[in-house]
Amino acid sequence: MKKLITICIYMFSISVLSQTTIDEVLNKYNDNSVPYINVDTLKKNAQQALILDAREIEEFEVSHLQDAQHIGFKNFNYSMMDKLMVDSLGDRDTLIIVYCSIGIRSEIIGKKLISHGFTNVYNLYGGLFEWVNKGGNVFCQGNITQKVHAYSKKWSRYLTKGFKVYE
Repeated sequence: MKKLITICIYMFSISVLSQTTIDEVLNKYNDNSVPYINVDTLKKNAQQALILDAREIEEFEVSHLQDAQHIGFKNFNYSMMDKLMVDSLGDRDTLIIVYCSIGIRSEIIGKKLISHGFTNVYNLYGGLFEWVNKGGNVFCQGNITQKVHAYSKKWSRYLTKGFKVYE
């Protein structure tokens, strides 16, 4: 079983490396069931949105979008999401923007939110990498930083600006 998992990860890595742009990766792995919002549109609407970071806590702690709430990927749960909505006085029609490194994990979380009754959910096209690549600020403990968790050396090829962190 362990060998099969290793082979699957290897095959996934090879297929990702054959994609040369974020567009190609998203076209290959996403089914567009969660509508996208682009970086420029998010910059104009960030104040009205609940921004959710679907990366793991180690990634979030390096940097994240301003005012983003960490919801994670592996340990995502609806009760935490429901509590977030109550704490922010939101409802199921609140504008929700989900992001991850480039937009694959965030689409999966976005689908879960939609299936749980949230009606105004968007996936940030290109994720945090595209945000940084287009000159957007990221924050760590309330301060602007240049550090961005690049997930892995393989995925870091899609991050062209900022200081890449891998741990």
